[in-house]
Amino acid sequence: MISFNYENNFNLTNEIKLSKWLSSVILTENCIEGEINYIFCDDEYLHKINVEFLNHDTFTDIISFDYSTGKTLQGDIYISTERVEDNANDYKVQFYEELQRVMVHGILHYCGYKDKTPEDAKLMRAKEEFYLKTFI
Repeated sequence: MISFNYENNFNLTNEIKLSKWLSSVILTENCIEGEINYIFCDDEYLHKINVEFLNHDTFTDIISFDYSTGKTLQGDIYISTERVEDNANDYKVQFYEELQRVMVHGILHYCGYKDKTPEDAKLMRAKEEFYLKTFI
């Protein structure tokens, strides 16, 4: 089950559509949907988590805590909507396109994709692009 939670003034306008899309990504990747929580927040909220749990004193758009077991995907995905908005402006894309990219990015990590090496990052980006095109 995919749930959406809000720690700031942001609210998705299309939760059901996004949930169905993310569920289809999980199935396409031959994984099982467990409990996945998206938590939308501001930079300050996510920065505090980054410092407290990861010892990173930086701003970021997403932090995911993966509790998956085997092919059953479970976890908490924190997304700073402020950072997503800034990134959308930097990359010259619409806010919701960048938001969907970040959302599917978290799911792809749970599916086992990495992005630390250039090769891994290239594959991750290709997967993101592929799934963004499947959102109708």
